[in-house]
Amino acid sequence: MTRSLAALALLTALAAAPTRAAAEKPIQLSLLAPVQIYSESESISGLRLSLLYGKNANFGGLDLSLVGHTTGNFTGVEFGLVGLVDGNLVGWQDNWAANMVGGTMTGFQWGLFNKARRVEGLQLGLVNVAGTIHGLQIGLVNVIQQGGWLPVMVLVNGNFN
Repeated sequence: MTRSLAALALLTALAAAPTRAAAEKPIQLSLLAPVQIYSESESISGLRLSLLYGKNANFGGLDLSLVGHTTGNFTGVEFGLVGLVDGNLVGWQDNWAANMVGGTMTGFQWGLFNKARRVEGLQLGLVNVAGTIHGLQIGLVNVIQQGGWLPVMVLVNGNFN
């Protein structure tokens, strides 16, 4: 089951990745940014593997990082300990400790702590925080700053308006 889920995640990430422009690089290998193949200002469309910390401008594809940081937009699937996206995310963010999106998260966040300015989808974790939401939060503490069923709820919170 786990292998099937991983294969599905990889296929989804690669299918969701935008068409690679000439400026985007197909793979990023990182020890600790800036010790990585391409600079932090480069966009990656394909695969990012970061042992400790990887950072890029935009990302599309499969990200396997202890700490992955995207300063722009992210499209695809992310697995690791902490995932940081300063822009928007479309896809699946599955980081054990924390998932944080500065813009709109369209898809699924799964981790102990999930946060996004705008959620269009599902947050599943111990603590979930959204500025606004069109979707659902499932966790011990669920916070929606504006427009949720209640500002703070235990177990389930959301909004479908």
